Amino acid sequence: MELSIVVVSYNTASLLAECLRSVPAAIAGVEYQVVVVDNASGDGSAEMVAREFPGVRLIRNTENVGFARANNQGIRATQGEYLLLLNSDTVARPDTLAGLVRFMDARLQAGAAGPRLLRSDGTPQPYAFGGDPRPGYLLARAANRLLFRRYQHDWATETVQEVDWVSGACMMVRRAAIEQVGLLDEKMFMYFEDNEWCLRLRRADWQVYYNPQVAITHLGGQSIRRNPAAQRAYRDSLRYFYHKHYGKAAGWALELMLPVYSRLVSAAPES
Repeated sequence: MELSIVVVSYNTASLLAECLRSVPAAIAGVEYQVVVVDNASGDGSAEMVAREFPGVRLIRNTENVGFARANNQGIRATQGEYLLLLNSDTVARPDTLAGLVRFMDARLQAGAAGPRLLRSDGTPQPYAFGGDPRPGYLLARAANRLLFRRYQHDWATETVQEVDWVSGACMMVRRAAIEQVGLLDEKMFMYFEDNEWCLRLRRADWQVYYNPQVAITHLGGQSIRRNPAAQRAYRDSLRYFYHKHYGKAAGWALELMLPVYSRLVSAAPES
């Protein structure tokens, strides 16, 4: 088995169906399996998968266990040389996922790689990759958005490059690298789990690549400003990230910085 694809589902039945329909053409020529982990959706997502995609392995949770834990369930149920995390609100274009496999095959030290993410209108979507969330980086990102109305990174770049992390919306990871550094950290319900995983990969001397020569459409990526629960999850995961990787002093500094950072982000334009 070359590739195992794990899709976490939560109340996105119609988008999930579109995502799964796009997979065969995207991975043509590659032996693959698909596992859907449903986080107790109330919209019939699991039933739709069982009915319309009988070749997909379905894992049904009785509660929403979060992004990291659900993905780990899927990873444990797979055997592929490569593992692909794929959001249920993505649409993969023909040959894109096979292209990522070829990209990884050509770079034996690549632990993870991610493609360009596109909005539904075909424009590059923010946060396909980024830098580790150290204080200076976070403040610079917020200041760039507020003062200059620009992003910290150029997501329209055509250049393949090593980066700190790539988005878990579509992230291909080498099985050997997972066996070395472990699974996603389940203490993060959502947000920063992809960044944290990539940090562990890099510390184990694996490389993380952004490959804009491959692109998929990501229909999600909504601003968290309109979702207080998502804002809390974001802050909780960021706090945990700091205490785990940067130590207590950095964690205290983050607590002092968070109110300023949150105000800057809230004041910055969204697009």
